[in-house]
Amino acid sequence: MEIKIIEKKENPLLNRTEIKFECEYPAEGTPNILDVKHKLVALEDSSNDLLVVDNMKPNYGVATAVGLAKIYDSVEKLNEIETKAVIAKNEEPEEEVAEEAEDAE
Repeated sequence: MEIKIIEKKENPLLNRTEIKFECEYPAEGTPNILDVKHKLVALEDSSNDLLVVDNMKPNYGVATAVGLAKIYDSVEKLNEIETKAVIAKNEEPEEEVAEEAEDAE
């Protein structure tokens, strides 16, 4: 999977940077949002808590998708502005190993 940043725009009113990106995945299926988020965090040298992938739309017939990500200045602003659905799909899943260990006891 390769990510290219198409456009990067500062939005001082909402204390965030908006990033339009294109994701190419020629030999695999459409990546999930968390995989794209981790790649963008590495590319932008940002914190995992401050970046959210708002949407990602695959193109028909081609192994590419175009999406929008946002990097906030603070976690408080992110929670204030973003919808619960966007925040939920960008959260890391809780580790199932810990749950299985608790069930075994």
